[in-house]
Amino acid sequence: MKTTTDLTTRTKLACGALAATFLLMCGGCNVLSTSVSSIPNTDGITHSRDYIAATGDASQCNVETPLEDLPPAELTKTSLPTYRIEQPDILLIDAIRLVPKDPYFIQSLDILQIVVAGALPEQPIAGQYQVEPNGVVNLGPSYGPVKLEGLTTEEASDAIARQLKAVLTQPDVAVTLLQASGLQQIAGEHLVGPDGNINLGIYGSVYVAGMTIEQARAAVECELSEHFGNPKISIDVFAYNSKRFYIITEGPAYGDQVVTLPITGNETVLDAIASIGGVSAISNSKIWISRPAPPGVNCDQVLPVDWDAITRGANTSTNYQILPGDRVFIAADRLVALDSVIGRLITPFERIFGFALLGGQTIQVLQRFPEGRFGF
Repeated sequence: MKTTTDLTTRTKLACGALAATFLLMCGGCNVLSTSVSSIPNTDGITHSRDYIAATGDASQCNVETPLEDLPPAELTKTSLPTYRIEQPDILLIDAIRLVPKDPYFIQSLDILQIVVAGALPEQPIAGQYQVEPNGVVNLGPSYGPVKLEGLTTEEASDAIARQLKAVLTQPDVAVTLLQASGLQQIAGEHLVGPDGNINLGIYGSVYVAGMTIEQARAAVECELSEHFGNPKISIDVFAYNSKRFYIITEGPAYGDQVVTLPITGNETVLDAIASIGGVSAISNSKIWISRPAPPGVNCDQVLPVDWDAITRGANTSTNYQILPGDRVFIAADRLVALDSVIGRLITPFERIFGFALLGGQTIQVLQRFPEGRFGF
């Protein structure tokens, strides 16, 4: 009796090993992170028992998965890594301090701060003055206009002082540039192009793909420093377009449907299925997540989802958090798939038989009524 039991056990193990070997040959090793029969490895990849039985590699494995090694789920969500900008993200840039480098030459429509000590009490000069389109600044009826276009702020101070000496004895003039109207505005939304650059207009383009927000800010400020003195800007991501996940609904013999959605870092399996209106009539409750393996790891990570437990029992253990690049796969109902396969096989023959039957009936009618008289 014991010999028979041992033989049965060995037979089951051999069959399991052969099945696992076949799976490995077809599609790589599948990682069932939450199955009861899984064994986690210390490299973060959880190998199934069948995989270990087939390969014989059970080094550094534990029988039970520690809680901290489980994939993040609804109640155990994790923060995503530091966001890195990629195409086609949209960045929002705000200019905090953009002061042109010296020497700056005053242009029309610039706004200047002009303060004159010793001006007439009834007509003080202390405020903001805009350079008119003809390049002059009107200081008032008693002082008249003075042409400042093309001058530096120091030269503008001397020109105003010479103008005022006709009215004032010792004018003390201070001119400061408040706003340069001739400079291109860089504040606003900027699309990261296919080449990884954002366009700053006349100030050039900056490569930001693969950078964090802080690195992108430093790169833009470095580019602007060629035109401005100690520029300060702020950058934020306006639209997260580069990080996505996929929902694949298996079609019963007629192709799969793929939906791609941007990821915000808070989505779960339930959120993903809700975004496409739920599980369709041609699908069953067999769902899993295929997670791309890190570089250098040859195993695919597959996380089976217990859909009935999530929806009917509010079980959160398999309501996993969606990560960038995840594939949420919804398997097709096997009976519907079988019906579709049979339909695809039978349809060509139905058409052939239909054409043959129609042709035969036409020939019979022509033979019975060769002269076209049908007895009407």
